[in-house]
Amino acid sequence: MNPLSELALAQLQQRTSVKWRTYAADVLPLWVAEMDVSLAPPVHARLKRAIDLGDTGYPAGNEYAEAFREFAAARWSWDGVDPDRVALVPDVMLGIVETLWLITGPGDPVVVTPPVYAPFFAFIEHADRKVLAAPLGEDGRLDPVALDDAFRRASSQSEHPVFLLCNPHNPTGTVHTRQELEGVAVLAQRHGVRVISDEIHAPLVLSGASFTPYLSVAGSEDAFSLVSASKAWNLAGLKAALLLAGPAAASDLARLPEEVGHGASHLGVLAHTAAFREGGSWLDSLLTGLDYNRALLGDLIVEHLPGAALTRPEGTYLAWLDLRELGFEEGAGSGGLAVVTDLAGPARFFLDTARVALSSGHVFGSGGAGHARINYATHPDILTEAVQRMGRALRERPAN
Repeated sequence: MNPLSELALAQLQQRTSVKWRTYAADVLPLWVAEMDVSLAPPVHARLKRAIDLGDTGYPAGNEYAEAFREFAAARWSWDGVDPDRVALVPDVMLGIVETLWLITGPGDPVVVTPPVYAPFFAFIEHADRKVLAAPLGEDGRLDPVALDDAFRRASSQSEHPVFLLCNPHNPTGTVHTRQELEGVAVLAQRHGVRVISDEIHAPLVLSGASFTPYLSVAGSEDAFSLVSASKAWNLAGLKAALLLAGPAAASDLARLPEEVGHGASHLGVLAHTAAFREGGSWLDSLLTGLDYNRALLGDLIVEHLPGAALTRPEGTYLAWLDLRELGFEEGAGSGGLAVVTDLAGPARFFLDTARVALSSGHVFGSGGAGHARINYATHPDILTEAVQRMGRALRERPAN
């Protein structure tokens, strides 16, 4: 059974999460990274058992790390997860901030590759660190020349430069190859840059691509990665993530304050553990559904949005639409530090005229204006209706 075909619009509209409560009921929400699926049965069963037992205290033990170790070995043939070099953190972004506090100082540069996950900018700046951009190449992939230049500038500004890698990449859905990541490691070693890899979308790699954990790459010994079952099993409201350290970063991880792990939810730990340990068959069904929706989205764009360019995602359930040829202005919104709900350009147009909510491209940093991100992890009928609405809105748009 395809998990994306189980829930109709009327059922989804009963939800109270941010995806379904930010906009009015007549809006089809294809923006924030929540999937329109029911809980995977093993996760549901584990949570129900905990509720029935009143097992709602503090998390304990190392079972979550062990479950991820087993998952990584089975899915990616990666035997490098050492539970002794894994720490429990509340979620991936807070884990990133805690890692920045461990290995950098105030004002130190953090390299990012825009267009990239919008909260990177806010969390880096709120942690009193400085964003340094190495934009993606014209092909939407990591640009070695831009990275080399950014790493050089970062290392000239600080003794503790960091590269915050998005692997797989959000919003483009690009899955970095092992060769690309090996190139990152070479550059990082050359310039003395530490790498923190956000791998929250790692289980969501579609047909035609394969995921490479950054810590499995030669030269990554002093790096960190962060993982979670949050995106692949739709558990954003059940807080729990893992911070993994390479062998040469173990001493840094040992300095992580003990109280950081207290922010994770016990129910979250139980849910994420069940997902990694018992949720493989459900994940496989989901990936089949995402493959179907990816192809459907491509066909719908060609039929209803001629002139739009879709970056075919290799992973995640997010797709990047280049809508500049449709005549939208390149404005970047209201200025200042953008947040994910900020709207400008095509995303504003489609919300106002088609009642379809997308993520505005400009919030993802340089290169994002004139683009929009669409979440296609929904019922195929909802996805079809949304793109059809967008097409009608374009056809009915008054000529300038």
